[in-house]
Amino acid sequence: MISKINNSVNNLSKSLDYFWNRNELLSKNIANANTPGYKRYDIKFDDYLNKEKSKFSIGTLIKSPKFIPIGKDRADLVAPLAFRDESTSMRRDGNNVDINIENAELAKNTMSYNIVANQLSKELSIIKQAIGEGRR
Repeated sequence: MISKINNSVNNLSKSLDYFWNRNELLSKNIANANTPGYKRYDIKFDDYLNKEKSKFSIGTLIKSPKFIPIGKDRADLVAPLAFRDESTSMRRDGNNVDINIENAELAKNTMSYNIVANQLSKELSIIKQAIGEGRR
């Protein structure tokens, strides 16, 4: 049981790290929206996570996307990959930052961060309550 709780808290914590890092990259993109030759940065997380989730199958049954192996340190499960988007240019000067897209992505990322932070807070509250109940 402790291993399950530990995995859950670790994965939520790593998710917060991802959203924080992505927030920094998106903010950097917005700050450089008028810098000639600047290419936007982002972090790939969903593709990696989906690839990892697809490994957890038994025969023809696919486990729930929420499944995380118990008793294993799955630090490698949450390993986002930063990349520089060289494929497009929004302007003649080579800059490829679309300020509207970056702002929308930043808003989505902030909402995701808040959701995960609330979820982690609830997990820690449950742990605190369990510790309090054990003392009685």
